Amino acid sequence: MSQTSKKTRSTAILGIFSAIIIVLQLMSYFIKIGTFNLSLVLIPVVLGAYLYGAKTGAILGGVFGITVTVCCFAGLDGGGYILVQASPVITSAVCIVKGVAAGLCAGLVGSAFKSKKPYLAIMASAIVAPLVNTGLFVSAMFLFFKDILAQWSGGANIITYAIVGLVGVNFIIELVLNVAMAPAMLRVSKALKI
Repeated sequence: MSQTSKKTRSTAILGIFSAIIIVLQLMSYFIKIGTFNLSLVLIPVVLGAYLYGAKTGAILGGVFGITVTVCCFAGLDGGGYILVQASPVITSAVCIVKGVAAGLCAGLVGSAFKSKKPYLAIMASAIVAPLVNTGLFVSAMFLFFKDILAQWSGGANIITYAIVGLVGVNFIIELVLNVAMAPAMLRVSKALKI
């Protein structure tokens, strides 16, 4: 395959993964389990990062972060909209940085173990991505939006609220879905020779 063909193929694959990320993120605002939005968006970030490396993971994470930012500004994410009203620049930076970092870390972890244990490597990537994404979000809430976090907690302990209210069930569901779906998606990508 010529260098031009490889570059065209890489660009096309990046475009397909990006489109999937945008659609899944938009769908997440309409699919709910109780009061929580169900998000599958980190699965293509993890898969792309695993298959094509940390740089691709960072780019796909950036697409995720930019999409979340746009949705916050548009009011699709109620909590994100509140954060945008408080500080649009910090909210945008947090959304983008946490997405890029999640994709980058998933790619680094996947690359480290890919040759020895591919399914274990993608499962590790699938664990790392939501941990980084959620960890950076919660850290940013404490660093930049502690007053909003205190308001949301309604007088309860903000650490307890952050763990139970912000992370809680939603994070566990996303983590389980990522770990369950990423290896299945790897099998599909191998069958399709993506």
